[in-house]
Amino acid sequence: GGCPEMVWLPKGSFMMGSNEYNNEKPVHPVSINYDLAVGKYPVTFEQWDACVAAGGCSEKADDEGWGRGNRPVINVNWEDTQQYIQWLNRKTGKSYRLLSEAEWEYAARAGTSTRYYWGDTASHEYANYGKDECCDGKAEGRDQWINTSPVGSFAPNPWGLYDMSGNVWNWVGDCWNGNYSGAPSNGSAWKSGDCSQRVLRGGSWNNEPQNARVAYRFRNDPASRNLDVG
Repeated sequence: GGCPEMVWLPKGSFMMGSNEYNNEKPVHPVSINYDLAVGKYPVTFEQWDACVAAGGCSEKADDEGWGRGNRPVINVNWEDTQQYIQWLNRKTGKSYRLLSEAEWEYAARAGTSTRYYWGDTASHEYANYGKDECCDGKAEGRDQWINTSPVGSFAPNPWGLYDMSGNVWNWVGDCWNGNYSGAPSNGSAWKSGDCSQRVLRGGSWNNEPQNARVAYRFRNDPASRNLDVG
């Protein structure tokens, strides 16, 4: 796999967070007033395997028998993602990095203000998520995969980004904070707080629909590898 396909985002500002959960409050304005390009798709096994083959990534990443290729890489922790990014930067001379949590929500929301980027109601027509109660995969409608789906299997969000919600959780750059009190408003990653936990966004194939909400936040140990995190 070559360089990841990227999409340039429009500059602008948005209201980050929601009033549904305490860790999503307070809703606050964030401005993204700089050039920002985001991967069109989640990182795939093909891209990851190229890094492993080149000696840039030490974690082979178990596909659980579901297939590699254009499925999103899973079983990679936050530290593994840093190896991949460093390899990509050496190879290309560019400056790839994980998105900040604010950039992720801006990109996922794509100018919408609904609970999901397609509207206020969860639907397996738009994303690969799981059963209504945690935690197991579900195939229904366009979501024909119990586990991960090949990237780009669902319609993109309004800015042309695929799989921002569902399929696999996305690691972002931030340390965990229990709410948005004191959060940066300029799009940067929050580097203070509990850095023994890193933020995850987007929900996954085995999570209940509410986890695919654009504002939903989760966290994990940066050394932890999971079959629903990419």
